[in-house]
Amino acid sequence: MLKVSKRTLLLVAGIVWLIAGGNIAWLGIRSFAQMDQGIWWLLVIGAVVVFTLFHVKVFSKMVGKHAIRIAGYEAERIGIWHFFDVPGYAMMAIMMTGGISLRAFGLVPVWFIAFFYTGLGVALALSGASFLIRFARRGNRPAPCPLVPDAASRG
Repeated sequence: MLKVSKRTLLLVAGIVWLIAGGNIAWLGIRSFAQMDQGIWWLLVIGAVVVFTLFHVKVFSKMVGKHAIRIAGYEAERIGIWHFFDVPGYAMMAIMMTGGISLRAFGLVPVWFIAFFYTGLGVALALSGASFLIRFARRGNRPAPCPLVPDAASRG
């Protein structure tokens, strides 16, 4: 059983979220290349809206929730997989299955992938960066968001 400190668990969470967000954003950005440049401005606006909604309403709250849960572990060393709780893993599985299915079965047009995945991926990657900032601060203190200051990862 691989066990790590609570602080290292923040690092693991940050890396996982950052990689996942980067991959999702990359899928969105690649979809931009398939679109007529005349509608890019609409897609960018859509990506900004998706980013803002997911960052402020979902991911920044999840970062705070998971960071508080990690800090609350009584043991000094915790299994490396505990950066998520069971509902977090279920949410991740549902989102991955849904996203892969949408693309694999062509259930949504490329323009949707372009703006939605870009905004979602950047929001997720920024949340990973929030975990990494908490790790670097050596105290699990909330990290203010440089892009949306009022959306500091709560907790």
